[in-house]
Amino acid sequence: MSISRVFVRVVAIFAILFSIVSPHARAQSSAPAPAPAPTSDGTSIDQGIAYVLMVAALVLTYVIHPMDASSYNFF
Repeated sequence: MSISRVFVRVVAIFAILFSIVSPHARAQSSAPAPAPAPTSDGTSIDQGIAYVLMVAALVLTYVIHPMDASSYNFF
């Protein structure tokens, strides 16, 4: 049982063509996919800014407080 070289070449060419064409067979259209929905509605950004401002106020309070409290002699 011998397989001819012509048959092997035909099968090889058919396999190559099939592998090139098959990814395009499922394509619906060439239109681009719609953009994904936004993952943030802006509230997380606002909350992050609020945290930064609170930390800045806390640091500023601790920087100013020793200068203000130095005029009082409690001990």
